Amino acid sequence: MAYQKVLRLFSPVIFLALTACSHAQYGKEANDNTISESTRTYSQINNSYFDQIALAPSKAKKDRAAILALQGEYRVTFDFFETVILANKYERFPPKETSGFETVIVIENTAERIALQHILVAGGGHIIKHWRQDWYFEATERFEFTEYQTWEIKEIALNKRKGFWTQCVYEVSDAPRYCGTGQWNHRYGVSTWTSDRSWRPLPRREYTARDDYNALNVENRHTVTPRGWTHEQDNTKVIRRGETMDQTIVREFGFNDYQKIDGYDFSPAYDYWQKTEAYWSRVRSFWSTNFQRDGYVILDTPVDGMAVINATFEQATATIESGVIPDTEDIWSLLKQWVNTTAQANSP
Repeated sequence: MAYQKVLRLFSPVIFLALTACSHAQYGKEANDNTISESTRTYSQINNSYFDQIALAPSKAKKDRAAILALQGEYRVTFDFFETVILANKYERFPPKETSGFETVIVIENTAERIALQHILVAGGGHIIKHWRQDWYFEATERFEFTEYQTWEIKEIALNKRKGFWTQCVYEVSDAPRYCGTGQWNHRYGVSTWTSDRSWRPLPRREYTARDDYNALNVENRHTVTPRGWTHEQDNTKVIRRGETMDQTIVREFGFNDYQKIDGYDFSPAYDYWQKTEAYWSRVRSFWSTNFQRDGYVILDTPVDGMAVINATFEQATATIESGVIPDTEDIWSLLKQWVNTTAQANSP
């Protein structure tokens, strides 16, 4: 199958496509392969979930309807450009703009949590399991990026709990990336969630090309629109030592525009997820158990995390080919090679 080719070969193009922030080379690949094949066959449509938000009878139900409105099939554009220079003699880097086709699938929907899995579909039906976003209602704690390859569980301030939603974002290997906490605003018939400022690691679109900063301080804004939804990022690029900010470099604006479409073939994504969903559920349990047990996760990899990504993608491919899901113990044994904890001997 086409997705098996992607997972087995794992080319540099796929490497650069792995997060919503990694588009320099992948964008060219997507534009050359995907759009040329599909321009005549897909069309932009309205977001059918948009009007349902206004019909929800309470603020809490409007919040949930807005999060669930992020699901669906999209043509996505990713744009990042640097704005305010904060360091002496700094020169802005060129803007980064690209696009792709992505479906967002609801994989969990409970009273306290909604989980959404993103899957990219490139030319020829090639798929890339992309990032994941989990939304927690009135969370009391979250993981935070504290230093190089380190995430720690931190309490959320009391004034950021009641009525607030915490969004946590995960890598393609389901390793942690960042969290933010904020409230949904439904005034004027438009639903927008704005986060507090939080830290995230150097984005993949950057660490392959530069090393003059090592962290982002970010405020995120998600807005549900009549045609889909948007993700705005107010980023400050920073040199950070541990949890101490050493120097700010430049501000950056990121704008990801998810436009609802019809007519594009996303079936390879659904086929892939149907065959690997149980596998990835066991991978997620590894990360969540480490956080619950130790209160932190430290990755023993370079910033790209490619060792973990390659290993999980290869194991997912083996699951598809054999039809057999690896035992939880085998998955944990694989992942523990790249995780430093004080209690690694505690297998499931």
